[in-house]
Amino acid sequence: MIEAVKDSAKTHWVNRAPVSVRPFLQLSRLDRPVGYWLLALPGWIGLAFAGLSHGLVWTDLKWAALILIGAIAMRGAGCTYNDIVDQDLDAQVERTALRPLPAGTVTTKQAWIWLFVQCAVGLVVLLMLPRLAQIVSLLSIPLVAVYPFMKRITWFPQVWLGLTFNWAVLVAYAAKTGSLSPALFILYLGLMFWTVGYDTIYACQDIEDDAFVGIKSTARRFGGRVKLGVVFCYAVSLTMIVISLQIAYKIRNSIIFENRVQPYLDNSSSRELLLPGKFDVVSSNSHFLFLALFTILPLSIHFLWQTKKLEPDNGKSALRLFLSNRWAAFFLIVMILLFAWMVPNSR
Repeated sequence: MIEAVKDSAKTHWVNRAPVSVRPFLQLSRLDRPVGYWLLALPGWIGLAFAGLSHGLVWTDLKWAALILIGAIAMRGAGCTYNDIVDQDLDAQVERTALRPLPAGTVTTKQAWIWLFVQCAVGLVVLLMLPRLAQIVSLLSIPLVAVYPFMKRITWFPQVWLGLTFNWAVLVAYAAKTGSLSPALFILYLGLMFWTVGYDTIYACQDIEDDAFVGIKSTARRFGGRVKLGVVFCYAVSLTMIVISLQIAYKIRNSIIFENRVQPYLDNSSSRELLLPGKFDVVSSNSHFLFLALFTILPLSIHFLWQTKKLEPDNGKSALRLFLSNRWAAFFLIVMILLFAWMVPNSR
């Protein structure tokens, strides 16, 4: 009999799937969909962010669908690879002891085959992306390959996870715009700190087992200051997201000015015709900062709620808070899309 993994909902469809395929679905963590959502949502954030300067078009839905499919496939491949590397450690941790490899429901050879099947799906998605997005995607391979070993090397494996899990924001932006930008990399680092925060919360479930086995994590490193550590990560994340949005709003404003106002000025005999209030695209730095702060308001409230509710010694509560981060990502996406839609198309 194949038992459900401890942090998997027993009522999930994966745990009712035929016994012959269930271990492979468990290897891919399809019984815990939050993982592929947290991998895909940064890509959707990247698309929304690109919409601030490049407008929103129907083809964005194509990129969004490909990002989701790729996230499911590559998250599954990454988890399978992680389980192959960590099977001895997983057998010693209560939460992971029933995973397919330590439980013996699949062999290591079968796990490797399943890994390559999922990579093949990811390759199909890769080939459907523009060239720059393909190159950016391939650059993530070293991050994915090294990640399972980071918990043995550093107290901050969550930082490496953050760099890996948010790579889709770069891929999505490159797919939509055919370029990369400094503001995008600031956003990427902001999302990285977000991941460090929520994965520290997740790691609170395993502090005792991790200490016994020798697995390192930010939850163990922060010790009695876990809550303060999460607050710090979320504060840095919000700050960097605000900076990136402020730059993006300035760029969009500049593009609209060049496309709509400058031709008017070039054809006018006097610049005095540009009166205050005549065009709504001429704004101050404080205006852009206000827009950026308003955009992250729901996300900020959610972060505040998470840190207030966090009880590092309560594993079930930590898991619930971790799972809530998919909604936090949706809040940010909706707010960015709202502003991208409200401001006139600059193209």
